[in-house]
Parts: sequence; C-alpha cells; structure tokens
Amino acid sequence: MAITIYHNNACSNSRGALALIRESGVEPEIIDYLSAPPTRARLQELIAQAGLTVRGAMRDKGELYEQLKLADPGLSDDVLLDAMAAHPSLINRPFVVTPRGVRLCRPPALVHEIL
Repeated sequence: MAITIYHNNACSNSRGALALIRESGVEPEIIDYLSAPPTRARLQELIAQAGLTVRGAMRDKGELYEQLKLADPGLSDDVLLDAMAAHPSLINRPFVVTPRGVRLCRPPALVHEIL
C-alpha cells in the first residue's frame, strides 16, 4: 500500500502517526512539508479530501499566525490558503494520504481509519 505523510519531525503528532504507519508494516513516502511544501492546489485537494475546512487545516498557534492576523473570521478561504502556501508552518500536521483516503492525523490514532 502506498502511503504518503506530510511530516514535521518536530511535531509529536506527526512522529506518532509515522510510528503507527511503520508499525502497520509499511514504510511511507515522507515529505518534509516545511522544506518541500505542497503547492497551493495540492494543499486545497488534501484539505477537501480530508473533509476539512481550510481554517480547520490551519495551525492556529504561534507568532506567525498572530502577526498575520489570521484569526479574523472574515478572512476568505483563498486568503487562508495563500497564507499556508506562502508559510507552510501554518499547515496543520500531519496529513496522511493512502488509497483509503486522506486524514489530518491529530491525534495520530486517526491514521488507523485509512490504513
């Protein structure tokens, strides 16, 4: 089974999801999304396939989120997507892609739904 994880090794949820994937006997394709971010179009696809809103896929913690004033509920999905494309640290993680679907694996155990 082909599995891809958009991974940030500094994130405990991402490390946890990666460990669960490996425990299933599969070595996934690991994309360090901070150094190799998905395109805006790919990000939009991942969000839609995971059944999330754009805001639901955004990391809402940290200085950058506050500096860019992204908490404003009046901001459009396009503005939020542009921010995530320009600043991949704003993408919540980890996104995991398998033939059975896409999930934002927070908590990591959500990966079991698509393994």
